[in-house]
Amino acid sequence: MDEVTLYHWEPNANSGKPMLALMEKGVPFASHYIDMLQFDQHKPEYLAINPQGTIPAMTHNGLVLTESTAIMEYVNDRFAGPNLMPSDPQDCWRVRWWMKFMDQWLGPSFSMIGWSVFVGPMVRQRDPQELAAAIDRIPLPERRTAWRKAINGDFSEAEMAESRRRVGLGIAKLEEELGKRPYVGSNQYSLADINIFNSTYSLPLSQPDLAGKDKTPNIMRWLKRVYSRDAVKQTWAMGKTDLANRYGLIMKEIEA
Repeated sequence: MDEVTLYHWEPNANSGKPMLALMEKGVPFASHYIDMLQFDQHKPEYLAINPQGTIPAMTHNGLVLTESTAIMEYVNDRFAGPNLMPSDPQDCWRVRWWMKFMDQWLGPSFSMIGWSVFVGPMVRQRDPQELAAAIDRIPLPERRTAWRKAINGDFSEAEMAESRRRVGLGIAKLEEELGKRPYVGSNQYSLADINIFNSTYSLPLSQPDLAGKDKTPNIMRWLKRVYSRDAVKQTWAMGKTDLANRYGLIMKEIEA
């Protein structure tokens, strides 16, 4: 009997990727919610699972797996269920290209904007001494720096401008890609769609000047296809913050 436990936050960004992959494959798993806004990922209980203090992490029969995209590929290869990678080598290359593009180039810019407008304001309301102690417990120095910038609102204008530039270019590139085929990199739903969706699911709300039914009709059609999947509905029902409420708001925007 396979024993799978997923340690995750909300069903978006990095946490949402293995959540959706497991749901699509029909793999039963124990959900262990890690409240990122309470710094659960830096507490001893979780550091015993993943000493780097990053989320998500997954255990499978005692094996510990980290890094969201790598976990998705493991889930697809290891478990029965629908194949989330295309069989055609060229399609497979495109799927991997898009996942790398998101993970290394576009995703960090989405993340910086999200930390600046959502995570930072949510967390900085807490006691300053408590926050300082929580940040000091973060194992990775680059994550300590990112948290301090988010909490203090210290992302520079140059950093934010570069992130906005990349987001604009990324949205345009995705719109072009989805004009060629119904899904990202392939004619079938794949890991690339899961990867990209988890950072772009709210584009009509978060980037209304760049995305919407008039500006990006291909993206809007794709979002509707993805949002209509049972695995997506089930995964988003696991959310506990206001992020989960975006599902209904975005569906209204898509169907308007």
